[in-house]
Amino acid sequence: MEKTDITIIGAGVVGLAIAARLARPDLNVFILEKNPRHGEGISSRNSEVIHAGIYYPEGSLKAELCVTGNRMLYELARESGIPHRKVGKLIVAADPSETDELERLFRQGRKNGVPALEMIGEARIARLEPGVKARAALYSPETGILSVHDLMNAHLARAQRNGAHLICRTGVFHVETENGDWRILARNDRGEECTFRSGVVINCAGLASDTVANLTGGAYRLHYCKGDYCGISGVKPGLVRRLIYPAPLKNHVGLGVHLTMDLNGRLKLGPDATYIDRVEDYAVAPEKAALFYEHAVKFLPFLKPENVHPDMAGIRPKLQGPDDAFADFVIREDAPGFINLVGIESPGLTASPAIARYVQEHFL
Repeated sequence: MEKTDITIIGAGVVGLAIAARLARPDLNVFILEKNPRHGEGISSRNSEVIHAGIYYPEGSLKAELCVTGNRMLYELARESGIPHRKVGKLIVAADPSETDELERLFRQGRKNGVPALEMIGEARIARLEPGVKARAALYSPETGILSVHDLMNAHLARAQRNGAHLICRTGVFHVETENGDWRILARNDRGEECTFRSGVVINCAGLASDTVANLTGGAYRLHYCKGDYCGISGVKPGLVRRLIYPAPLKNHVGLGVHLTMDLNGRLKLGPDATYIDRVEDYAVAPEKAALFYEHAVKFLPFLKPENVHPDMAGIRPKLQGPDDAFADFVIREDAPGFINLVGIESPGLTASPAIARYVQEHFL
């Protein structure tokens, strides 16, 4: 490979969504992925939730692209046969002191254009979710779940039908400009190196997106924020039918330990939010089960300690440090033809089709 038109670094859900949108027979589009196959990084370690766009400041990219991505993702899932379900979500106030935060979120969601939001009281909560204990709740019927792996497979299939090429086990370690193009040096997992030129480079490298961006002289710094999950077993099937979230932390680091489910009805708690050293550590400490139980039993009184057990973990690539204010997505052309997507954490999955359209409309 001597020259390609577009090189996408990273074959997670965002990189694949961009490839699916950009690929066409008259363009050479290559997707480089360091892992053995696509979708094995942070895209495979999340709650698989289609968010509505409630939590993010008005006018931010997170708000705009989440609200738009929600509609686009449901449409794509219906058209492509991607397993999904619009289950809805309750953000609950287990204590009266948390009601003000729900009211604030309600106003925030309305400003962001989130449809069909409702503030509801104890009687309505009891009708919707008899197993949930709460004084009040913010009800978001547009929140849902889907199969992220099926979504990524659909993106990849569309991109490949239009001529895109996926090259796995290959990472980028150097870039430089050359006659108006980008000269890329890559290395596979056998230590073999290759060099090629690309007219455009799109950095979707997830946890390594700051490192890739800084190859062109940037000064980005991501913080790794780990989220552990605990599974739930021994609970009557169908006891809870919607996602149940607590009133969120005010620093926006995480949304609190919440109840989610997959398309098979399997329940899990999490993720929490813990800043860690820059290592991909996915082990879940056994003591997390007791901690998660203590958080969740406040609004899920049917839980018993023996129902909760350690499960999986993911890592968020956050631009926001432990003591920092809200940090938005960075989607920026920092050098001509080099487009960086840095800090694409939640709601990156929901926003992914809207991010792809944004990249196309603003930079290509």
